[in-house]
Amino acid sequence: MNGPKSGLEVSIQLPETKTTAAESGPLVSQRPESRRAVVVAHPKADVMHAVLRLLCLLSSVTAVSVMATAKQASTISLYGFSVPLYSKWSFSDSFEYLVGVSAAVAVHSLLQLLINVSRMLRNSPIIPSRNHAWLIFAGDQIFAYAMMSAGSAASGVTNLNRTGIHHSALPNFCKPLHVFCDRVAVSIAFTFFSCFLLAISVVLDVLWLSKY
Repeated sequence: MNGPKSGLEVSIQLPETKTTAAESGPLVSQRPESRRAVVVAHPKADVMHAVLRLLCLLSSVTAVSVMATAKQASTISLYGFSVPLYSKWSFSDSFEYLVGVSAAVAVHSLLQLLINVSRMLRNSPIIPSRNHAWLIFAGDQIFAYAMMSAGSAASGVTNLNRTGIHHSALPNFCKPLHVFCDRVAVSIAFTFFSCFLLAISVVLDVLWLSKY
């Protein structure tokens, strides 16, 4: 008699444990829903951040690669004499500064892109805290100003090569070195485009800080 009673008692207790699990089920299932509400709060902003990082990475790498391959040899007529010319990007401090800053921005954009993509795959927010947002804001702003200064310095040298020096016999060096000057101009254009993308990132960082 003891055996069946104990078996009957067990069969009666099992539904009670199931009902308690069922009752606690909605409480447990509500937690993932609240987390999803936090993660999917701003999906467009997260995607925009990742796209901006990718575009800035491609633009910075293009600026570095085009400038690093800018070189040409030619001749120019000066005072009736044919003078050989050889121009290379490393001969100018401004061009070296542009390559260095663009390479730093490319590394910064690559790191941010990898972090953003990994957090998006884990369904976690790209900017987890205000301290992280302030850090990204400061980095984007510093690199944006650095790219602006590098592009401006390189533009001054390129403009001097195209126009020459007034009231002197120095001619337009970009006529015989047109390939070199064209590549430098393309690199400067991508540098300013990277600066523009970083400026957009700074605006998005400010908007995030103002809301949260």
